[in-house]
Parts: sequence; C-alpha cells; structure tokens
Amino acid sequence: MSRMLHVFYSLECQLLQKVNRHFDRKLLNLFFRSVTHLGGADITIAATFLLILLSSGEARLTAFASALALSASHIPVHIVKQLFPRKRPYLLIEKTKTHKNPLQDHSFPSGHTTAIFSVLTPYLLFIPQLSFVLIPLGICVGISRMYLGLHYPSDVIAGGILGTVAGSLCFYLFM
Repeated sequence: MSRMLHVFYSLECQLLQKVNRHFDRKLLNLFFRSVTHLGGADITIAATFLLILLSSGEARLTAFASALALSASHIPVHIVKQLFPRKRPYLLIEKTKTHKNPLQDHSFPSGHTTAIFSVLTPYLLFIPQLSFVLIPLGICVGISRMYLGLHYPSDVIAGGILGTVAGSLCFYLFM
C-alpha cells in the first residue's frame, strides 16, 4: 500500500509540475490569476446573493440552493483540512512557482474548487444547456489552483467532487 501511495504521489507531483511550469507566461498568468478568484469567497458569496436578488420563481430556488451548497460545503472542507493536514505543493516540491504571499493553510481539499462547483452544480442541474460554459469554468478554477502551485491534482479532484455533491444535494432539497 505504501508503494502505491508513493507512486500516486509521484504521478500527481509530475502532473502539478507540468501545469505549473508555464507560470512565467504572461497571458496564462493573467488568465489563471484572474479565474482563480471566481472560486474565492468574495466572488462566490457575492454572486450567489446577487443571483438570489435578481431572480424569481424556480431560478430563485436554484440560487438559494447554490447559496446553501456554498455554505454547506465549507464545513466539510474545513474538517477535512484539519483531518488531513497536507502541506501545499510549493512548500514541498522544489521549483514549484507561486505568487507572493501564498496561502499557508493546508491544501486538501481545494476550497476554491469546492466553492465553484458547489455554486455551479445547481445551475447545471436546473439548466443543463449551461454545462458548455459552467463546466469549463469550474475546471479552469481547479487548474488555476495547480498552476499557481497551491494545490495538488487530488486536492482539486476532491474539491470538485465535494462541491458537486453539495450542489446536487442542495438542488434536490429545494426542487
């Protein structure tokens, strides 16, 4: 089992480095530094409240489901970060590039990825046609977390799963 974990960790470090190695490209830097904020607290909270205020009927219920999913997903993220105190990749993997003043807390799971998928999932279920825009948006937020040297691929995958489950449960609770 230990050998398998070592192989998995090695593969995920390689994937992280393949994404992170492009850190010095100006356009990619601008894109990923911007898109990563879409999964941050300021944007996700503001977007959910704005959608609640501007919508009505079933769309408003979806907005409420999205807000509840965002709130509910924050609790397991915090608990899992305490149970699995994994250091961020830029602290452990040599030559990982990151921006000034990077996050210092634990990396598993990715809170930004969890947040964006918890907010997007109710809308994906309510209006599946939005999937062509919303799924790539969520994936870009996840990739941005690796690009910035802040998360391993498994952090991002776990965050995506956690956010999707929270978003789905809250959507079906409201609909």
